[in-house]
Order: sequence, then C-alpha cells, then structure tokens
Amino acid sequence: MAARILSVGTAVPATRLSQSVVRDLFAAQEGIDRLASRLIHAAYDQSAIEYRHSVITDLGSGRDGVFIDGTTGEMHAPSTGTRNDVYRREAPALYAGAAADALERAGVAASEVTHIITASCTGFFAPGPDFRLVRDLGIRTTAERYHLGFLGCAAAFPAMRAASRISDAQPDAVVLVVCAELCSLHIRSSRDPEQIVAGAVFADGAGAAIITATPPRVAGPVFEIGEFCTAITSEGESDMEWTIGDEGFEMKLTAEVPRIVGREIRSVVRTLLRGDADPATEVDAWAVHPGGRSVLDRVQGGLELSDEAMDVSRSVLRDYGNMSSATVLFILQRILADDALSDGAGVAGMAFGPGLTVEAARFTRRVVEASAPAL
Repeated sequence: MAARILSVGTAVPATRLSQSVVRDLFAAQEGIDRLASRLIHAAYDQSAIEYRHSVITDLGSGRDGVFIDGTTGEMHAPSTGTRNDVYRREAPALYAGAAADALERAGVAASEVTHIITASCTGFFAPGPDFRLVRDLGIRTTAERYHLGFLGCAAAFPAMRAASRISDAQPDAVVLVVCAELCSLHIRSSRDPEQIVAGAVFADGAGAAIITATPPRVAGPVFEIGEFCTAITSEGESDMEWTIGDEGFEMKLTAEVPRIVGREIRSVVRTLLRGDADPATEVDAWAVHPGGRSVLDRVQGGLELSDEAMDVSRSVLRDYGNMSSATVLFILQRILADDALSDGAGVAGMAFGPGLTVEAARFTRRVVEASAPAL
C-alpha cells in the first residue's frame, strides 16, 4: 500500500500580533529616518498579512522583556545565545502541540510512532526537539529520530519525502513529521530594506503530519503521496541566504526572489506533472508556500492559475504570515479538510528555500473508510 498522510496538525504561540501594531513598533524605533519609515509602512501594509503569532510576549504588549524596553518602547538587540535560549525554552511546546494534534486527528497513539523527523532553521539545541517529543509525548524510546536543520522554508517537503521513503521500505512504519519555526526570535530594528521585509513577513508556528502505509484508523480524507521534485534555479544562490550572526540569524531576501520563482516555476511544475499538462486543469488544489505576497503573485502568473487556486495559500498568509517550513502544512491541513474537493482530487504543493531551491510534491486527496480501530 502506498504511503499516505493520515492527518495534519498545527500549533501556534498564544501571542497573536496585529500587523499594524508591529509596523508601528518598528517605525517608532530610534534611528529610523523618514525613508526607512516609508519602507516599513510599505512593507507591512502591502504584505497581505493581517495577523502573526510570536513567542515574544513583549512584542506589542508594552511590557518589559528580552526584546522590548517596557518604559521607552525601544527594541533591544539580544545576542544569538539569548535568542536561542528562548528557542530552547519555547520550541518544545510547539513541536509537541502540533504532533499531538496530528496524532489525535489520525487516531494514532504516540506509542505506535516508529520514526520521528523534525525540521527547523530558527534554533538549535541537543538533546533536540526529536528527543523531547519522545520524552514529552510518550513515544517509544526505540523510535528512530532524524532532524533536518537549516533547510529554510522548503524543509517540509524533504521531511515528507524521507517519511514516504521510510514507509515504502518499512510498510509497518508510522512516521511523525514535525516542522517548528520561531522566526520572530531573529527580528531586529533596521533601515536595511531586506531586513525590513523579513521583519514584515516572518512568524512562529509548527505543523505536523502522520505518514504511514498502514491502514487508516479514522474515516475521512487522507492524502496519498505521489511524486516529489526538487530543483535548484539557474540563479538565486545569493538572493536567499540564512546565516548566523552575533545578534540573531540574518536573513537575506532580495527583491529578485519573486522574479526568479516566477520565471522558473513552470519548468519545475512540468517536471512534477511529467509532461506538458496544463497546471490549471491537471491540479485541483494548490499548496504554495507563501514566502510573501509577491511570491504568490509570481507563481500565480507563471502558472496562469485562477485567483481561486491561490485562495488557501493567501488565506494562511493573511492569518499567520510566513512561518517558514511549517507554513505549507497549515495550507495542506485546510485542503485536507475541504469537503468541496472530490475524492481523487489532485493536489500540488511547493515551497522555496535557500539556494534558490524549489521543492514540490503531488498528492491525491482520498476519502477513506476506517479499516482499523482507533486507539
């Protein structure tokens, strides 16, 4: 039996930030001149984002904290070590929350998980998130664990690909995939246009999936996993970078990224569809990672897709912002729950990572009957 995604779970921090509140906070910082203020307002107001979640509770609250002076409203510049301490403290709960949600939706007990694949590019510690999932959720200590680090926004697809390969090789495997990102830990006050854009779009969240070739426990929709495709674009290596600095991780995201994606996306999708099939008619639902509004615009234009085809990706961007690798799982969760899609609907997913790397996959949405009792 082919590998399936039985369920998708998600989790976000409790702090929900209005885009306008964060915009005004950044625009009010010392050293922000008139030009930088205009850039900040443009980046935030044109982002197509309304809300984002963050583990930084002092953002927008006016309270004193690691990142904000509660008296003056001035943003601190914590060291990378201090930021990573927050990651170590806050990330495990997000990993566990998304994983528990996915397990419950699939009717799978934590003790049945045989493999764990985690992914993140916004913090590191050891024993890491994979270890904490075993300890915190009651997964058997013999479960195999793998971590994909620093693959950026595209990491969910390599993680799901590895889970699919494991399921193909071991038909009784039950693989838990969890992507968790705390992007807001690396915000900073800046007049640099690239840093302004990064501050305007990135957010925190976690997504998880249960992947297995074993029979489903719960009746309802699942994704049959099809082909995966990966490609490095002919240019863009220096246009999307993610490096470790002394005051947090530093994102380089130039204005060329949407243009490169728009120009090369059709050839990637042609490879994924194995021919010259029209993407607009071959695929019933699209899960496109919303690296930003302009990225979605370029993908839509490059593939000649309808506004409706981009609705789910745009709605996740609007409600959550760009949560890096976790974001596409939020989109897949909404598509999986969409009862307007018929049995056998074709789904295409894609995301874009440093390099510039494009990761893509095909899924088929099936509605199945439970063939094993939920535990």
